[in-house]
Amino acid sequence: MNSIKKRHVTEQVRRWRARFVQSVGTALGDVIPRQLVMQWVIEEAGSWRERVYGPLTTLVLFIEQVLGADHSCQDAVSRGLSARVALGQAPSSLNTGPYCKARARLPLGLVERVGREVGARLCAGQPAPWRWRGRQVNLVDGATVSMPDTAANQARFPQSRAQKRGLGFPMARLVAIISLSCGAVLQWASGPCKGKETGETALLWALAQNLCRGDILIADRCYAGYFMIAWLKQMGVDIVMRQHESRHTDFRRGQRLGARDHLVSWVRPKRPAWMDEATYADMPQTLTMREVRAGGWTLVTTLTDAREVSKPELLALYRQRWNIELDIRSIKAAMQMDILRCKSPQMVCKEIAAHLLAYNLVRSVMAQAAYLGKVLPRQLSFKATLQLLNAFDENLRHCPRGRLGLRHAHLLAGIAQLRLPHRPGRVEPRAIKRRPKPHRLLMKPRHILCERLQKKQQQHSEAFLR
Repeated sequence: MNSIKKRHVTEQVRRWRARFVQSVGTALGDVIPRQLVMQWVIEEAGSWRERVYGPLTTLVLFIEQVLGADHSCQDAVSRGLSARVALGQAPSSLNTGPYCKARARLPLGLVERVGREVGARLCAGQPAPWRWRGRQVNLVDGATVSMPDTAANQARFPQSRAQKRGLGFPMARLVAIISLSCGAVLQWASGPCKGKETGETALLWALAQNLCRGDILIADRCYAGYFMIAWLKQMGVDIVMRQHESRHTDFRRGQRLGARDHLVSWVRPKRPAWMDEATYADMPQTLTMREVRAGGWTLVTTLTDAREVSKPELLALYRQRWNIELDIRSIKAAMQMDILRCKSPQMVCKEIAAHLLAYNLVRSVMAQAAYLGKVLPRQLSFKATLQLLNAFDENLRHCPRGRLGLRHAHLLAGIAQLRLPHRPGRVEPRAIKRRPKPHRLLMKPRHILCERLQKKQQQHSEAFLR
């Protein structure tokens, strides 16, 4: 990298760090490390020709695009023009073509690497009191997202079997591991919604190897299979999950620990078709599991010592699982990832990675505000933080260096006030009151209906001329 290009990249990193309140020497203030970002760009993008939309410029604009309310490429290009004018550089064209080509050139590995690194650095830098008894607690869950109906997207992410061809949209399944304490997305995997080994448990098999010994994983009952729990236990990861619906629980059996609380031995089932013989042989013959009935749920856990973790503590810990539902809602609703915009599978994966990277950056700002405000990150509103962060966008990006610290302090103090109300035991029906508009639904592909309308218009025109 020549000196001119290096100065240009260094300035871009500085402005990016200023946008997300990064300052060396402050708590949680270095999740975008200056030197490492430059190293990641070089390793993932290799050498590149200096142009208006270099790899880092494109990545930053992509992040701004998914954080903004508009989400259009035209908005991202306009932001790029504003930044160039502020730096005294020659104005760029407002044509979206060069930016879209730059996004296509942007390595997927760079977007995913930066997203995971930001999440890992935020999780590693959090204060010890935020953790549960000094242990890292992770949440896992899945979601689906739709995308434009193109042939390429349909081939990689087929639509639901219940929809006719030409009337549905491609669907992708996403599974994410999220930190309970700071809310950062640590790992994720995506795939189609139908086909062999495309379920949430199959995606978790690919992700779980990144968990660390001593972690605790909280999940819903669809993940509570024998082999998944056995593998996690071999890795030194404890679990707290709901009992799988297909497994019967009889509290009259096993070693009694308390009322509806016992230890029981699970026997290894037959080898499933998807598992090879070597992996099956490595699985233990039995598992000692603790089963608890509390809060209307039957919970299973590898935290077997009732004196160390009581029944009410297990219930309180499992109830924290709901946070991942709120996190996914923030990503899909507040950040509008429920309906993607890209028309090719490669770009769809980049768009998902860009959303999760942007989400982690917002979480890093929330963590700093929580630390300074002496509250927990989970007590702050993600949506309100995103709104305030976008309101401060231009203020921070083009701020002189001497005044940046003061403006960061005002921003963090404001975010620390955006606290969620305390509503213990809140229950709401999973239904909406507002009715959708009574539009007719497409029952045939759009191009067929358009051809019919054109023929009718032509017939009316010919009849009028007669």
